[in-house]
Amino acid sequence: MQMKTLSFPRLQGAEPTLTLTLFLAVVVLVPTQSFAAALEASGDATISPDQLDFFEKKIRPVLADTCYKCHSEDSEKVKGGLVVDSKQGLLQGGDSGPSVVPGDLRKSLLIQAVRWDDEDLQMPPKEKLSDEVIADLEKWVRMGAPDPRVGAAPLARTVIDIEKAREFWAYQLPKAVVPPKSKNAAWARTEIDKFVAAGHDVKGLTPAGDAEKQTLLRRAYFDLVGLPPKPEEVKTFLADNSPKAFEKVVDRLLASEQYGERWGRHWLDVARFAESSGKEANFTFPHAWRYRDYVIDAFNADKPYDRFIQEQIAGDLLSAKTLDEKREQFVATGFLALGAKSLNEQNPKQFAMDLVDEQIDSMSRAILGTTISCARCHDHKFDPIPTHEYYAMAGIFLSTETLYGTPQVQGNRRSSDLLKITDDSEPVDPGRLLTASERARFEDTLADAKTERQKFIAEAREARQKQAKGGALADGTNQARQRQQFRRLNDRINTMETRLDSYDELGMPRQYAMGARDRGRPIDARVLVRGELDKAGDRVDRGFVSVLNVSTPPRINSDESGRRELAEWLTSTDNPLTARVMVNRVWHHLFGLGLVSSVDNFGSTGQPPSHPELLDYLAVRFQQNGWSVKSLIKDIMLSRSYQLGSEYNEASFNKDPENALVWRMNKRRLEAEAIRDALLAVSGELDLQRPFGSVVMNVGDGNVGRSIRGGQLESESLHRSVYLPVVRDMVPHSLAVFDFAETSLVTGKRDNTTVPSQALYMMNSDQVARASEKFAAQLQATGKTGGAMIELAYQMALSRQPSGTEQQNARAFLKNFTPAIAEDIGNRDRIRAAALTGFCQALFASAEFRYLN
Repeated sequence: MQMKTLSFPRLQGAEPTLTLTLFLAVVVLVPTQSFAAALEASGDATISPDQLDFFEKKIRPVLADTCYKCHSEDSEKVKGGLVVDSKQGLLQGGDSGPSVVPGDLRKSLLIQAVRWDDEDLQMPPKEKLSDEVIADLEKWVRMGAPDPRVGAAPLARTVIDIEKAREFWAYQLPKAVVPPKSKNAAWARTEIDKFVAAGHDVKGLTPAGDAEKQTLLRRAYFDLVGLPPKPEEVKTFLADNSPKAFEKVVDRLLASEQYGERWGRHWLDVARFAESSGKEANFTFPHAWRYRDYVIDAFNADKPYDRFIQEQIAGDLLSAKTLDEKREQFVATGFLALGAKSLNEQNPKQFAMDLVDEQIDSMSRAILGTTISCARCHDHKFDPIPTHEYYAMAGIFLSTETLYGTPQVQGNRRSSDLLKITDDSEPVDPGRLLTASERARFEDTLADAKTERQKFIAEAREARQKQAKGGALADGTNQARQRQQFRRLNDRINTMETRLDSYDELGMPRQYAMGARDRGRPIDARVLVRGELDKAGDRVDRGFVSVLNVSTPPRINSDESGRRELAEWLTSTDNPLTARVMVNRVWHHLFGLGLVSSVDNFGSTGQPPSHPELLDYLAVRFQQNGWSVKSLIKDIMLSRSYQLGSEYNEASFNKDPENALVWRMNKRRLEAEAIRDALLAVSGELDLQRPFGSVVMNVGDGNVGRSIRGGQLESESLHRSVYLPVVRDMVPHSLAVFDFAETSLVTGKRDNTTVPSQALYMMNSDQVARASEKFAAQLQATGKTGGAMIELAYQMALSRQPSGTEQQNARAFLKNFTPAIAEDIGNRDRIRAAALTGFCQALFASAEFRYLN
C-alpha cells in the first residue's frame, strides 16, 4: 500500500511507514477550542478584556444611539415593553419575547429586527443600520452577548472622584525601586533577575536551567532581527567562551539594518498600519509606505522613544534642524492618518467625529494603554474618564486636518489631499520617471476624456431643454445608464488628474505623504449627548484627561490645535503610563507574555502587573537612559531570566501555569513574517535590500475590488515580509494564516492560534515548495553527501545538529524515497533532487522550524 494523500508531489510513492514516521516526528498539531465556543457553553463565563472592549466600542454606542430613545428606563414611554439599556432588559425582552439569546442568531429578535427580514419587525424603523454595524451585532451575539451592565443603565453623568481614582496603580508615577533581596541571590546576574528571583521566592518556584548556547543564539536572532543564524554564526558563537560572548551577539544584531525591520513591524501592529481605508469603500493609500519606512529607520537609529511619539502626534509643529528632518517629521504624522475610514459616509459631521474617535482610540491605546474613546457616548464605565474630557481631547483632533490622499470618485464621498513634504525631488528608480512622451500621451488621454465629459453635459442640457418645452421624456432606464457612464467617466478623469499631479514638470515623482496639519482656526468641541450629532451640549475647552495630570498640564495656545501640547503631555516624565506601556511592550515581545498581560489595556479592566516593582524599575531606567529602546532590550536580554531554558517542571507549573513569574522561558511560535523570512533565508532567496515604495504605490489610487483587482496587489517579492502589501481585508495568505495583526485595531499582542491550516500551508503552498527546491539545490551545491549533508540541513533550518535518531531517520527516508519514485522519474539526478526536496520540506513543515524554545 502506498500513501497518496499528501500534497507533496515529490513524496508520492515513498514508503508509507517511513514517510509517516518522519512527518509525525516533525509536525505537531494541537487542537484548541475557541473562546467564543467556550463562552457559549458556559453562560456565566467571565467577560474577557477583548470581549469587554468589543462591547464598549461596537455595541454600547449603537444601542445608545439607535435604541435608548424608545427602549430605555429613561424613555417617556417604553415601546413594546422592551428596555435595552441593561443586560437583564435585553435577555428578558419585551412583548415579543427575549431580545437576545446568547449564541443563537436565529432566536435573537434583536438580530431579526436589525436585518429587516420581517416587514413587521424592522428596527430602527426609519433607516436600516449599515452592514458593518449589523455584522458587529451578529458577532456579539455569536460570542455569547457579553454585557457588563448590571440592572438599569442611567443616562445621567456619574460622579467620578479623580483624586480617589489616582490611587489606582497605573495612575501613580513609576518609582525608582531598589531591587529586593532573594533567597537565591547567587542565581541573579542582573538587577532585573533580583526582582524575578524575589517572585520565585513568593511562590516557591524552581527556575529552569540556562538555555543551551545554540538555543539561546537562535532565540536572540529571531527576537532581534527575525531571521535564523547561519551555520557559521552558530559555530563562531559556540567556540566563543568569553564572558561577553552573548553580549557581543546582542550588540551586533542591534546594530544591523534588519533590527529596525523586525522591531519596526512590532510598532506597525500598534499603529494599525495598512495601505487602504478598509470598510465599505476600500480605497488604497499609495503613500502609506513612507510611514512604514519612517518607523523602520526610527528603530534602527534608536530615536528616543519620547521624540518618536512626539513626531507621530505633532511632527509638523516641531522644530527641525534640517529640511530632511522636517520632511521626516511630516511623514511621522502619518500615524494619525492611517486608520480605517468609512469613505462612503454621507454625513460630513459624522465622518469627522468618527475620524476623531478613531484617532483618540488609537493614540490612547498605543501610547497610554488606555481606552479613552469609551467615553464618547457616556462617562467611562470602568476608568475615571468623564465624557467632557473625551470631548476636550476631541477638540484637539477636530482642530487638525487629516490628509490621507484618496481621489474624489464614485464611492468616496470623503476625498482628501496629501501633505507635500518638500519641493526637492528624491533619488528615484529611473523606471519610475514619467517621460515626456508618456506625459504627452497621458495628457492627450485626459483631454479626450474631458471632451467626452463635456459632450455628456451638453447632451444632458439639451435633453432638459426639450423636456421644458413639452418634449417627450427620455427612457428612465437609459437615463440611469447614462448617469452611471458619466460617473465612471468623471471618476476616470479625477484618478488620471491625481496620477498626473504626482509628477513634476521634469517627470520626477513629487514627494507626498499621509499626515496631519493644523486647521486655519482651532475648534473647541461640543459634548454630544450619547454621542448623537443632533444632541450637542456645551462647548469644552481643548485639554487632556485629568486623571493623568500628575502636575499642571501644558497650556494650549488659542491659535493652535493643541497637538504639540498633547505630544508634550504624553511624553512628560510626569505622565505615569507612557514609559510603563512601552517597557511592557518590549518585555512582551522578548518573553511572549507582558509584565502586564493586557498590553493595550492598563485600566481597571486590564490585568495587574505580575512584577509591579520591576515594571517601575524598568520604566524609570528607560527614561533615565534617554528613552533608548535598544538599551532597554539589551538590559533585558542580558538578564539570566531571558536566557533561561524552556524545560517543563511539574511542580512549578502547578504553582504558576501561566509562567507569569518567569521560572522558565515560554515556548513561542514565530510570527508570520519571521516564518516567511526564515523560509527565504534558508533557501538562499531572501533579498535584504529595501525596495523603494510598495506594490500599492505602483498600483496607485483606486477602490480595491472595483477599479483595482486583487491580482494587482499580489506580490512575488523576495524582500522581507515587512515590505509586502498590507491592504485591509486582503492581507497576503502567507501572513494571514499565521495570525497577522488586525489592521484596523491597535494590536500590541497578536492572536496565537494552532490550527490545521498552518501545517497544511507548510505542506502544500507553492511558496514552501519553491523554498524547499532552492534549499535542496543549495545543499547539493556544497558537494556534501550522506550524513554531512543532513547535518548541514539541520544547521541551516534549525540551527542545531541532528540527533542520532534524526540522522538515522533522514538517511532511511532519502534511501527509501528514491526507488519508490524511480518508475515516475527516469533521470537519477532528478530522483535525488526530488528526494532531497521532500526532506527539506519536511524540515520546513516541522513544528521546531516555526517555534522558539
